[in-house]
Parts: sequence; structure tokens; C-alpha cells
Amino acid sequence: MRRRTFLGTLAARSFAKQPARIDAEWYRRSRRFASLPAAEVAYVEHGRGPAALFLHGFPLNGLQWRGALERLRPYRRCIAPDLMSLGFTQAREGQDITPDTQVSMLVSLLDRLRVDTVDLVANDSGGLVAQLFIARHPARVRTVLLTNCDVDENNPPAKFLPAVTLGKNGMFTERYVVPQLQEKGLARSAKGIGSAFTDPERLSDETLEMYFRPLIATPLRKAQLDRYTVSLGENVLVAIREDLRKWRGSARMVWGLKDAFFGVEWAEWLDRTLPGSHGVRRVENANLFFPEEMPDLIAEEGKALWGIG
Repeated sequence: MRRRTFLGTLAARSFAKQPARIDAEWYRRSRRFASLPAAEVAYVEHGRGPAALFLHGFPLNGLQWRGALERLRPYRRCIAPDLMSLGFTQAREGQDITPDTQVSMLVSLLDRLRVDTVDLVANDSGGLVAQLFIARHPARVRTVLLTNCDVDENNPPAKFLPAVTLGKNGMFTERYVVPQLQEKGLARSAKGIGSAFTDPERLSDETLEMYFRPLIATPLRKAQLDRYTVSLGENVLVAIREDLRKWRGSARMVWGLKDAFFGVEWAEWLDRTLPGSHGVRRVENANLFFPEEMPDLIAEEGKALWGIG
């Protein structure tokens, strides 16, 4: 057997042994860290092919995309980082943490991983970062799949402003995160993060721990989350309207209609603004964080956008 054929066979066997189902334990085992100027960035990689970069919502982390990674790994090199101040990424002390610096960090991560261009898949504040990424680095983005997120004048949405006020007082982490760790029932209720899920009763204690526990690991982590929350209160998207209009990549919007933060009219705004838009898919009875709950839908839309039959 030729060496190249032998190595290809080994690679195929290794790929076949990858787990069919990703859970919190797989994330713990598979998490890697990239030591970058801005942060020790936690991320996972799964699959092979052209790179796809998955940007999670607030205050979640890359675990949000586990179902999508399971389904899309045969077609893409899926990269799911934790953004700064969220998840297991540790930003440097004194590091400015804003949507724009998240973009800079992601560019550094892609450079470290030797990735030139990506397909972006994003939700919530990750969608805000994705739009800034397109504006700052249009040549590095092939396609973007956007789910419910900040758009243009709806940045921030009005319902997020109480969180900004808490952040300004240095109390968002203490008043929002800590109580939900102490009482998981609260987290699953309409008063907690459960208000952004379609089926909050299905949120396991393990998932809630993975999302919230790192945020209170140290006083520095708490302070960084408060500061990032404040930064999300500033509109940074109106200024990039023309950049979005100039971008010629392919785009698709998939929008949950139960979301109280981001109405479907903002998906329609993106459809009108992005020249390469493939339209809007409206999802009845889907809340803000539906990409975690409906990974088959994300995989279906991603494959269609990427031209995979």
C-alpha cells in the first residue's frame, strides 16, 4: 500500500471513531486553549473541510453549538470558541472587552489555527460580533448564517438595558448569574435564562453549570463580565450599514418568532441590506436560543447555504 493511501485510510478510520454525540464531558475532554495577546482562548474543533466559525450567545459559551457540530462535522472543520469574558476563555487583566475586541481576538485565533476564510454561524450577541467581523474583514468570510441577534438600530434591544444598568453598577454577575447557579429552578424559569429557551425545562443542571460556573470563578472574571455587559449597551452596528451593503458573500437568516429581544423585522432588514441574502426562514414557536435546541434545523440551513446536497 502506498504511504499516501495508508495515511488517508488511517485518517478516515480516525474520523469514523469520532463520537456521534457531543455532550459536556466531550467538551471538557476536547477543549483546547490558544495563548493569544488578548486572552487564553478556549475552543473546540470538530470535523474536517473548509472552516466554519460558530459564535455563541450571551452569556453562553461554545457548548451552545454542540448539536450543530455533531451534524456538520462531515462537511466543515467546525471551530467553536468561547468569547472573552464568557465560558472558559480567560481574558488578560486590563484587556478591553467589547464586540470589536472580540473580532480582533477571533482574527488572532484564526491566524493561529492557519485559517484564512470561514463560514460564520452566529446567534444573539455572537451575531453582533459576526456582523462586525464582516465589516472589518470582509474577505475572510465566505458565508454567514445568522439567527436571532442584534441588528442595526436594535443594538442593544430595549429588553437588554436592565442588564446594562446592572453591569454599570458592577452587579450583573452577582444579581443575574449567582442566583441561577444557586437555584437551578430559577434558571429554568421565566425569571432566568430559561426565558430565552423554547423548552427551558430541558436545560440540565450540567448544562447550566457549564454556562454559569466559569463566569464567577474569580473576582476578575466577575468584573470582566460586568464590563462586557456594559459594552453591549452601545450601538456599534448603525455605523457599519454601508459595509454590510458592500459585502458580496452569501447570507441566510433563520429567525425564531417567540423571541422577545429580536423581532423578525430585523431579519427582514438584513435580507434587504445584504446583497447576497438567500432570504429569511421564520421558525414558529422558537425562542432566542433555539439553535441549541434545534440543531437539525441549523445543520439543514448550513448545508443549503454551503451548497451541500
